[in-house]
Amino acid sequence: MIVSKRAVLAAWAIGCASIGCASVTVAHAQTATDWFDQAKVSGTVRSFYFNRMYGAPAVPNQSAYSLAGILNVQSAPFLDGFEVGTSFFTAQSLSANNTEGAPGYPNLDATLMGPHNSITSLGQAFVQYQNPLLLVRLGDQELATPWMSASDSRVLPATYQAGFVQANPLPGLSLFGLRELRWKSRTSDNYYQDNLYYPSTFDGDSSYGGGAALGAGAAKSQGTLAFGGTYAGHGIKADAWYYQFYNFAAMAYGDASYTLNTGTAVKPFIGGQFLRETDSNSLLNVDRQGTAIDGYKGNGVDATAWGLQTGLDYVISHGIFGDGNIALSYNNLPYHQGAVGGGAIVSPFTVGYATDPLYTTATLRGLVELGPGDAAKIALTQNMFGDHVVAVVAFARFNTKLEGHNNEVDADLTYAPGGRFKGLSIRDRLEVSNASYIYNNGATGNRGHSFVYNRVMLQYTF
Repeated sequence: MIVSKRAVLAAWAIGCASIGCASVTVAHAQTATDWFDQAKVSGTVRSFYFNRMYGAPAVPNQSAYSLAGILNVQSAPFLDGFEVGTSFFTAQSLSANNTEGAPGYPNLDATLMGPHNSITSLGQAFVQYQNPLLLVRLGDQELATPWMSASDSRVLPATYQAGFVQANPLPGLSLFGLRELRWKSRTSDNYYQDNLYYPSTFDGDSSYGGGAALGAGAAKSQGTLAFGGTYAGHGIKADAWYYQFYNFAAMAYGDASYTLNTGTAVKPFIGGQFLRETDSNSLLNVDRQGTAIDGYKGNGVDATAWGLQTGLDYVISHGIFGDGNIALSYNNLPYHQGAVGGGAIVSPFTVGYATDPLYTTATLRGLVELGPGDAAKIALTQNMFGDHVVAVVAFARFNTKLEGHNNEVDADLTYAPGGRFKGLSIRDRLEVSNASYIYNNGATGNRGHSFVYNRVMLQYTF
């Protein structure tokens, strides 16, 4: 059954009437037809199957399946710039997953949609004001900042209960401010005062895939305050951010790159990034129970990281191949004796997700997860067959103080047929890790064995 845009908007208007947004919107439009035509409806349907193969008899393999949908509805503008937006999230396992063995779920990849058969939630619900110079958004929403983002590599994105402001005072320059109070992880059905350092059942939350460093009796999170700015122009891209993760850490972060326009099909680029993080009263100043980046008591957050990246953007205008990119990256995170994690980066919304902005972060892990040390990565991205196929291959090497050596090879292939199938994509992501230590809920039975993670991802966006 095909549902029309007007049917979706009519249903949204009935639900929205209880807070008056439908009547306000229609009052601004000249007619109901204007309101339907100016409103925006979009969405995504996803069918994902994940399979973790640990390669060691002592560690059981894990898998998970989910059929998920995201429906976004945004009203027509009213009162010269105001809009109301909502997003409905649902994920269904269709009883395909093995959820035996609670709370550990040894045969389930709980990072896909958690241990439940169903997630249904209101992922976004916000009101915003927007003009060419200013955007103000209040409510439940997605964010797209370096250390607080949607982390959208599972069936549902992470969203935040926050106030967000963006100002665009000059061409290419944007300034940002946000205050986050609660968040909803990729596997949660509601908003909670926690983050990825809390255990998976904290305060009733079903948050899986994070660092889980704190105990069930930890104080609730007090949220995050952040300010930042970005600039793009004349071959330069730069951003600078300050995050106050209350009760966890204060972070200053910056990143800049320059691409040289040679007037040819090859354009070299170079970039650098820097991070400094401190906090003497962090909730992580306790025994972290042998988690991935720390098994001993820390006396405060003290992290310093830097990185360099160089590479080439290139264009091939004939044959099978098209545009491409090759990049060589390096990051260094010094060891600080006595600090939390020996100088580990405290990242409440990316730890375990591997979605931080460090150059060398791979699909499965990075220095945020592994702790102090250094890392190098080489990655090639190649468009083919008129951009219908995108192939990515990468190799990353991590040398860390606390967790030894880790290698990761990533292969990522996406096919988008286009044409009458516009919006459809089929993607396979394969990761192979070889390490002196590979994680499985704290188990060490696969030490020295290869770990293989395969993700088959079918998606339709409309």
